Amino acid sequence: MGEIKVALVGIGNCASSLVQGVEYYRDADENSPYVSGLMHNVLGGYRIRDIKFVAAFDVDKRKIGKDLSEAVFSPPNCTVKFQEVSKIGIEVLKGPVLDGVAETTKESFLVDGKQLPVDVAKVLKKAKAEVLISYLPVGSEEATKYYAECCLEAGVAYINAIPVFIASEPSWVKRFEEKGLPCIGDDIKSQVGATIVHRTLTKLFEDRGVKVIKTYQLNVGGNTDFQNMLERKRLASKKISKTEAVQSQMKERMDDADIHIGPSDYIPWLKDNKVCFIRMEGRKFGDVPLTIDLRLSVEDSPNSAGIMVDAIRCCKVALDRKVSGVLKSPSSYFMKHPIEQYSDSEAKTRVEEFIEGKRER
Repeated sequence: MGEIKVALVGIGNCASSLVQGVEYYRDADENSPYVSGLMHNVLGGYRIRDIKFVAAFDVDKRKIGKDLSEAVFSPPNCTVKFQEVSKIGIEVLKGPVLDGVAETTKESFLVDGKQLPVDVAKVLKKAKAEVLISYLPVGSEEATKYYAECCLEAGVAYINAIPVFIASEPSWVKRFEEKGLPCIGDDIKSQVGATIVHRTLTKLFEDRGVKVIKTYQLNVGGNTDFQNMLERKRLASKKISKTEAVQSQMKERMDDADIHIGPSDYIPWLKDNKVCFIRMEGRKFGDVPLTIDLRLSVEDSPNSAGIMVDAIRCCKVALDRKVSGVLKSPSSYFMKHPIEQYSDSEAKTRVEEFIEGKRER
């Protein structure tokens, strides 16, 4: 089927896991129907090794100028190293800082003000990129919109992995439709992470006739994502995204006072390990109380990398089929804040139908 030419924005832990994963699965037997961590070994005719990185952007001087294979292991990255990466031949370039660095991460991200940013749209055109992935920090509203504009100018599909609303915002969706470009977003939903577990339990309560009375989800971690979120004003869209992902599974919305979902604190020694605490209080038959307390511990970045591999391939399938605008089915399955919410089982059915060509988007 050919290559899928991918550009990366933000060479942090998530990008590291993605780049490592493409190398890790490079020799996967394409005749095997099952590969751990992915929906499909071959998706829409595309293998994992068909993903080719052609451009990369960051703001940290310890990554700029390095080959992508080296930059993914540079500080402040702290995710697990599960695969050596051969030289890729792509130099990480300086992107504009804009609002990409929070007050709480100024000491973690080393930005050299003398280094001038490149013309991102021009680089994307020259690299013949087909899909751009935004791994910017939470709260990077200006930067996210800037890269979306670059995609529109350069004719590149957009996958928005963070909770700034692009693929779920009709005005942006219309612009991608007019340019004939697909987009997937917003805010990536990990394989088995806090949100998917919380959603699944909520749907279980609903399906079994247990009314959710109160619930919370608290997350702690030690990567720069959690450090970035110590600046609470950057969390508005994140809280909306995570809360709506759970609320969407209920027949009746809970009062805002009875549901709390969001990061709790930054614990440096946890590094890329994310620890989630979920509590659900419900009422079953006879209004007798039922309570679940759950603790989930995961290496955060690899947890989303497999999802991104599938999202990349769905985006390429859309490009091949000349489908433009938001890909509703892939977004509903891969993202926390899609333009249309479904249960995860229905979302999976829809994305399978999209892959098979039975559903346009």
